[in-house]
Amino acid sequence: MMKTLTTNKLFTPIQVGPMELKHRVVMAPLTRSRSVQPGSIPGDLMLEYYSQRASDGGLIVSEGTSISVAGGGWFGAPGLYSEEQVSGWKRITDAVHRKRGLMFSQLWHTGRAAHVDSTNGATPVSASVNPEYWQDATIQESTPHGWRQPSPHRALHIREIPGIIEDYRKAAERAKAAGFDGVDLHAGNGYLPDQFLQDGVNRRSDSYGGSLNHRSRFLLQVVKAMLTVWGGNRVAVRIAPGGRWNGMSDSDPEALFDYIAKELNQFGLAYLHIIEPRVRGNVVIAEDQYAIAAARLRKLFKGKIIAAGGFEPGTAEQVLEKGDADLVAFGRHFLANPDLPKRIRLGLPLNAYDRNSFYTFDAHGYTDYPFYEQRSESVTTAV
Repeated sequence: MMKTLTTNKLFTPIQVGPMELKHRVVMAPLTRSRSVQPGSIPGDLMLEYYSQRASDGGLIVSEGTSISVAGGGWFGAPGLYSEEQVSGWKRITDAVHRKRGLMFSQLWHTGRAAHVDSTNGATPVSASVNPEYWQDATIQESTPHGWRQPSPHRALHIREIPGIIEDYRKAAERAKAAGFDGVDLHAGNGYLPDQFLQDGVNRRSDSYGGSLNHRSRFLLQVVKAMLTVWGGNRVAVRIAPGGRWNGMSDSDPEALFDYIAKELNQFGLAYLHIIEPRVRGNVVIAEDQYAIAAARLRKLFKGKIIAAGGFEPGTAEQVLEKGDADLVAFGRHFLANPDLPKRIRLGLPLNAYDRNSFYTFDAHGYTDYPFYEQRSESVTTAV
């Protein structure tokens, strides 16, 4: 049994934008592929899943939610581009609110990380064309026909970019209609905004490529569009400094993300959501590494920080005590423990998570993880 953590920093209240949270254990955005097909509509299974994980005064960030058909490169991921999807999400946010929880919608465009079978035939788009990406057999996308290498992508023409930004704005509007408490822009892990940010991918020579100012233009324009719907204190941004997932790289990642953190100060965001480079996708690759990205950007970003990526209860407490983050997002442990905040607070053992069911399509490994009171035998944390 872990030491009881009833008085630690994780369980002190905190103001996030206009919202008062009762604890700092955040449910991270977790792609789980359980929306209803066709239509990518949140259904009963997703309703049960999020309802199970809602807690009094706790924050949930939804799984990545596609802003358009063409931006939806992951089979089974839900969307926010149809009225049916809005209605499905509204049932979920209502259930979270009944448990006095709060929920942000993570808005997602996968860019080049897509296969045409999941985009209704639309060619994936990116900042630039990088054939080595779709030729890499280690990169796999979820499609209606199983795992496939990404389809060849094309570079966005500069005239198309305002239309993509408008898709983000419309999705932000639909998130409000669906009852979310705010929106979290996914700008990490090699998805479209990240493809503009990092110069290992962005090879443009126009006003969206080259200098830090130009490469950050797309991200900042999307944030500004979302602010017209929500205001700054209900908008958040998720970044992955130094992250190499999805074929990403940058010649000077510290300079890039230092610049981004400082630029985002102008918006008065609800929080900056930072994925630590010790994780690649959903796997921890540097188990003992401290939260170095959060620690660095804490010196530059003036608002609240959520640190994410490979945290255990003890390391989460450590990063809060050091002041390098204000909240901590848990992924693998939250999917396996619907009552995770309670378990951490009381020092209860954690259910083991099953990687084989992360991206499957039914209730197994999704809504059948037991609450602590339902356990028939002792289960310990997975390694």
